[in-house]
Amino acid sequence: MPPPLTRRRFLSATGLAALTAAGTPPALPAQPAHRPVAIASGNGLKAVTRAMELLQQGADALDAVIAGVNLLEDDPADQSVGYGGLPNEEGVVELDASVMHGPTGRGGAVAALQNIRYASRVARRVLERTDHVLLVGAGALKFARAHGFREENLLTDEAREAWLRWKETLSNLDDWLPPHELDTRDIGQGLKEALRHYGTINCNAVDVRGGVSGCTTTSGLAFKIPGRVGDSPILGAGLWVDNDVGAAGSTGRGEANLLACSSVMIVEWMRQGRAPTDACLQACRRIAAQTKMKRLLDAEGRPKFNVSFYALTKAGAHGGASLWGGMKYAVNTGEGESRLVDLAHLY
Repeated sequence: MPPPLTRRRFLSATGLAALTAAGTPPALPAQPAHRPVAIASGNGLKAVTRAMELLQQGADALDAVIAGVNLLEDDPADQSVGYGGLPNEEGVVELDASVMHGPTGRGGAVAALQNIRYASRVARRVLERTDHVLLVGAGALKFARAHGFREENLLTDEAREAWLRWKETLSNLDDWLPPHELDTRDIGQGLKEALRHYGTINCNAVDVRGGVSGCTTTSGLAFKIPGRVGDSPILGAGLWVDNDVGAAGSTGRGEANLLACSSVMIVEWMRQGRAPTDACLQACRRIAAQTKMKRLLDAEGRPKFNVSFYALTKAGAHGGASLWGGMKYAVNTGEGESRLVDLAHLY
């Protein structure tokens, strides 16, 4: 006589029968809810490569973009960021940076920071360890020291020589002279040929959980008035992130972008349904329309400077645009190597 059919025996028997009939399905790998994407300004090929490595390991997007831009902050050959950045008019390197973390809606920034290589990391520490968003100058440096950041001289020999060339060719009426021969006349009239450099890196990413974050870091306008702050550390101008929509950031003439607060506008235009490139082009048109000063316009009434924008959506769409052509941005979608893509442009 068979044993009585208990509840446990019934469930075991029916479960076994179901598995026997259907076969045991193979274990499927967990699929990410979102496809990771990293984009950056044209100097950011290494940055997006590093960011994607971390994103594919499951890292938070903020960790990924900061690790990416750290490569540029470390690189003395990139004179637009961190160590080796071109100095202000007194020969002192001053750094600006901002970060935004979409999932928590938080941001942090530093401006006119001296002697600390990783401005992006200090900006993150402002986000994490203060009730503030932006620290500047001596206060930012004291804050960095308190959190263990090491001070160092950020002025490399190459950057110092570029600064000296600028000083020596700024005017033929001052006492700074470039190298010259005994019979040389009108020394120091080469201002138009002297190096005047805008440089920055912006990096934005979406992680596998759909978290959107961004970072912008820079040594700013070369040979600027000490204390000058551009758009890079100003949230809404040099960087903006909304975790429901995406992120946008900028490089180029910070003064123009400060007057337009373009990054927040780009994200809002994407919220309304515009593609990233279209939203960036609209920001370029807005800056062109806002530029009224004759000294900033060419003979055809076009801005004589450049500003570039980079944007991505939470779904992974990406694009960018600049006032003038010839600019590119870096992207890595996790499918192959990082690559450079042409920016759309107005002129």
